[in-house]
Amino acid sequence: FLLSLKLENKTRGKLKKQICQVVLDHFEKQYTTELGDTWTSVRDVLTYPSCWQYAVLLNKFSQSTELENVLCAKGYHPAFQGPLPYIPASLKCYIKRTPGRFPAQKHQAGKLKEYYLLNAASLLPVLALEVKDGEDVLDLCAAPGGKSVAILQCASPGNFHCNEYDDLRSRWFKQTIESFIPNPLINLITVSKLDGRQIGDLKPELYDKVLVDAPCSNDRSWLFSSDTQQATLRLIRRKELSSLQLQLLRSAIKALRPGGSLVYSTCTLSKAENSDVINLILNSCRNVVPVDISEMAKATAQEFTFLSGMQQHEHLVLPEKGRAWGPMYIAKLKKM
Repeated sequence: FLLSLKLENKTRGKLKKQICQVVLDHFEKQYTTELGDTWTSVRDVLTYPSCWQYAVLLNKFSQSTELENVLCAKGYHPAFQGPLPYIPASLKCYIKRTPGRFPAQKHQAGKLKEYYLLNAASLLPVLALEVKDGEDVLDLCAAPGGKSVAILQCASPGNFHCNEYDDLRSRWFKQTIESFIPNPLINLITVSKLDGRQIGDLKPELYDKVLVDAPCSNDRSWLFSSDTQQATLRLIRRKELSSLQLQLLRSAIKALRPGGSLVYSTCTLSKAENSDVINLILNSCRNVVPVDISEMAKATAQEFTFLSGMQQHEHLVLPEKGRAWGPMYIAKLKKM
C-alpha cells in the first residue's frame, strides 16, 4: 500500500509543472519594462497552467457531426463568429471560456484524427495569411504542423511547400501531417528539411503566400524548463534569435512573388523578437510594405485580448483569465 502511495505521489509530482525561477526572474525584469502593469496579469496566467485553455480544431478530412454535438454539450462554441475579412466555412474551431483540455487522440498509422488541440491564437496567423485555392504557399518553419493543418482546412493550395530544418521537429511534423491529411493530398505536399535562411535563394519568387512562424523564445514552455542549466543557456542565446528571425524574413521575401504577402508570427511577448524585427525589415527592404490587419483584430476582440498601442499591421495576443490564449504575435507584409 505504501509503495503504491509513493508511486501515486511521484506521478502526481510529474504532472504538476514546476516553474523555472531563472526564466521567471528574467521575464520579470524584461516584461515589466516592456508591458508595465499588464505583465502582472499575463504572468498570473502563464505561471498557472490549470487556468490554460485549449481549442479544438476539427479535421474536415475526418468529419463527424457527432463530435460537434459532443463539444456543444460540453459548453464549447465556435471560436470565430464575427465578420472576419477571411474565414472559410471549412475552418471549424471550438473553444470554451473555462479552463481544461479535451482528451487528445493518439497517432494511429493509416487512421486520420478527428481534431487537433491547440492554442486558439495560433490560428490568427493562418487567418491573416488568407490562403486561397490554387495559390502556391510556403510554410517556412512548419513543425509541429498545426498551422499547416489549419491552412489545409481553409483552402487547397496549388503547391504547398512545408519546410522544417530541425531533424527531430521534421519527424514530428511528418507524423502530424499523416494524422490529419488523407494520402492523395499528402502526395501534393512538398516536405523539405532545408535551412530556411537559404530558401529565398534556392526558390526565388516562387510563392504567393509565405508563413514565417519563426523559432522564438517560447514563453510558455520556457517558464517550465525542468533543466535550469539548459534554461540559463537558452536565456544567454536569446539575443541571437532576432538575428535568425531577420534572416528567415529576408529569405521569405526573396521567395515571394511580387504582389505576394507574408505573415510573421511568434509565441513570445518579446519586443526584440516581434516589433523590432518587423521594423528592421520595413526600414531595410524597400520592396516590402505593411498590410493592415486591424479588421481581423476587431472581429476577434471578443475572444482574444490584444496589446493596445500596436501598429495596424501587427498584433500581440495577451493571455488573460477566461481568455488564456497567446502569447501570439502576428504581422503581415506585402512584396511590391
